[in-house]
Amino acid sequence: MKILVINSGSSTLKYKLFEQNKSLEMLCGATLKHSGNFDETFEQVFQNLKEGGFIQSIDEIELYGHRVVHGGEEFSDAIVVDDEVIAKIDALCALAPLHNPANLEGIKKAQAISGGKPQIAVFDTAFHQSMPPKSFRYAIANEYYFKEHIRRYGFHGISHEYVANQAAKLLQKPLSECNLITVHLGNGASICAIQKGKSIDTTMGFTPLEGLMMGTRCGDIDPSIIFELYRKKKSIDEIERMCNTQSGLLGICGESDFVMIEKMIDDGHQDAILAFEMFTHRVKKYIGAYKELLGDVDAVVFTGGIGENSARVRLHSTTGVDEQKNQNVKFGEIQKDGFNTKILVIATNEELLIAQKCVMLASNKK
Repeated sequence: MKILVINSGSSTLKYKLFEQNKSLEMLCGATLKHSGNFDETFEQVFQNLKEGGFIQSIDEIELYGHRVVHGGEEFSDAIVVDDEVIAKIDALCALAPLHNPANLEGIKKAQAISGGKPQIAVFDTAFHQSMPPKSFRYAIANEYYFKEHIRRYGFHGISHEYVANQAAKLLQKPLSECNLITVHLGNGASICAIQKGKSIDTTMGFTPLEGLMMGTRCGDIDPSIIFELYRKKKSIDEIERMCNTQSGLLGICGESDFVMIEKMIDDGHQDAILAFEMFTHRVKKYIGAYKELLGDVDAVVFTGGIGENSARVRLHSTTGVDEQKNQNVKFGEIQKDGFNTKILVIATNEELLIAQKCVMLASNKK
């Protein structure tokens, strides 16, 4: 059985083809740029699959898995797409205007060309639906939650769930017995507190803007800054653009690529040093807070492009890191000998988790 996993974004479409035999194996994958024309992009996907010899016909693909960024409070797990699901995803577009419309277009296009094969939606917010009200509610009047659905949703849930499962395997414990802090650091960054396998808190909130300092996003700021800028005649669009695309690492040192920032640090660039210190300070602060929430922590898990590849960030983001292990690791433990909490590096694989959920749902339907 072949499963095509699709992540259709506003400017790119990422895909990976998996095959389920005795185990689930990735056959190929790529990222294609598009200008909103999903017809041409999907044609290119299937052309690539055929030219690479991975399929002879589109009919060989039995399942389609789709990453959907925002599932609101409607979805707490993967689901087979039908008209009702499409309507609910569409209604959530206002909460994720940069992501959900493109995700939905990918689903509709795949529906149109797949000959009725099942389309399965997997939501980035679903893993965090286990958060209790004390974590997801904002301290604003009740009406804004009950009428406007303003609450903390959390994101990167597919990644946090995947690495949590991998960490449990490394720890040789059931996930339901694990307390973990998963640290997804990339251009977008978030941390999740996982208690007995369930998300109980995470740094991103109503949107992916809250929480950590990121590549171009500001993360946590005093809301009064928005009011002050507005009073100084900055438009709402300008302020939103500033917070999302002109802040974070880019705003402090003029660069958001962490490889370049580390080179700038080595050259003594003071703004890059400050950006690094601000970034790791916030990561360490949230890890510390989540340790207090969880009490006993089995492992702190680093993942994402920065979390997996920057030994310098890992070293400065939490205590107990063994410098030699940290320099050489690609997967596994990096804590000092005798340190109570494991510190792990695990590469995320969101597409694999989506494929696994597709197979599980298909099996349950039989």
